[in-house]
This record gives sequence, structure tokens and C-alpha cells, in this order.
Amino acid sequence: MQPYSIPSATRIGHVHLKVSDLERSLDFYCSLLGFELVMRYGKDAAFISAGGYHHHIGLNTWQSKGGKPAPKNSAGLFHTAILYPTRKDLALIFQRLIEAKYPLTGAADHGVSEALYLDDPDENGVELYWDRPRELWPKDENGELTMYTRRLDLEGLLGEIKN
Repeated sequence: MQPYSIPSATRIGHVHLKVSDLERSLDFYCSLLGFELVMRYGKDAAFISAGGYHHHIGLNTWQSKGGKPAPKNSAGLFHTAILYPTRKDLALIFQRLIEAKYPLTGAADHGVSEALYLDDPDENGVELYWDRPRELWPKDENGELTMYTRRLDLEGLLGEIKN
């Protein structure tokens, strides 16, 4: 087989999640995180997006209605990562989570990005993050990208709201 490189403009278009309760998931993704309901597909599925795209997230109960969350120690989705355009946008959703008393499972500075981690109602991992400009990404002495996991300055992040 010939070597192949995926085109650099390729993007992940959407994620489709199996959920146990469609209305509860729509409440989380739309009412809390702010996604827009694009359409329902029958009574057991819905498609949501940011900014009018046909869908960024599909939600369905076709095989999972009333089901239990997947075990943490099994293969499957680790998290869905939602990329915010600016640090201030990340700060605004963080403030919203605080006001809603919605628990985080973690927060990290990865050098290339800053991220908040939480679980949706079905314990699917969700990462909310923003990318630093590429020219600020950390590099080692050979100029190679060096990502890390460090404590995220949450107070500094909230300070973005005042700016």
C-alpha cells in the first residue's frame, strides 16, 4: 500500500453520541453549553450545532434509551473536544458553569491550549478549550512541539471577562 497523508485542511466534522435521555442531553448541550437545536430526527435523535452548521453533535437513544454510562475502564470515546475561538470565550463558558454549579472533572494548561474538562449527563467526557496562537506553542531546543499538562490558572482565565 502506498503511503498516504490526509489533506491538511481536513477537519473532524461532527461527533454522534449515544445517550440515555435525549431531553436531558439537549438540556446540557443546548441550555447549558449554548448549542442550537438544528433539528429533531424522529423522537429519539437530535442534531445540534454552533453557528448554523448542519450539525456538530448528533444525539440519539436508538440503542441506549434508559441505558447506563459506559464503564470508565473500557474502550470507547475518551472525550469530545469543543474548540472555542478565544480565551475570553472559554472564560465566559467557565463562568456559566460556575453559575450553574456544574462540576469540572479537571482543568489544564497544555502549552498549545487551555482546557476545562467535565462530563455530560451520560458521563461522556467533554473538553472545552481554546488554542493559543501557533507562534506561542512551546518548543524544545530542537524546535519540536512540546505539549504538557500543567495547572490551569482559573482565576487568570476568569480575568479575561473583565478585559
